[in-house]
Amino acid sequence: MATVSAAPAPGLQQIDLSKLNIQQLAQLKQQLDQELNVLQESLHTLKIAQGKFVESGESVEKMTPDIKGRTILVPLTGSMYVPGIIADTENVIIDIGTGYYAQKDIEGAKDYFKRKVQFVTEQMEKIQMLGMEKSKIREAICTMMEMKLHAQAQAQKPSSS
Repeated sequence: MATVSAAPAPGLQQIDLSKLNIQQLAQLKQQLDQELNVLQESLHTLKIAQGKFVESGESVEKMTPDIKGRTILVPLTGSMYVPGIIADTENVIIDIGTGYYAQKDIEGAKDYFKRKVQFVTEQMEKIQMLGMEKSKIREAICTMMEMKLHAQAQAQKPSSS
């Protein structure tokens, strides 16, 4: 019988899947399924954040001196807007998280959103790599479960004859 092993994250010991029984393999698979779901949810959340940072960066790009004095709609809530007039095209107030805002000049705001998009993208890449590793381990577990179930079926076959 072939030995399939799964190596978890660096620093943790390697598990020889061939030494686990079917129930232990099923529990390990279930745990990996849950972890993969959490990673998928994290990726989805990061994708939304990335989109908001990209959108904000694009909005800052549109802040040029020629739009000074234009009327715009200012969001008060997700579904309520009030008219406003652009008074300053050289500075913006940006949401930096957890209820805090900062005033930045246009170049500073562009740089801020560029760095945020880059950071979120890097985090997404890390999560994707981790997800791929966990998927490989899950596949190895499924393979070992199939092998053990097949061996179990073969062992029961002669006794029933």
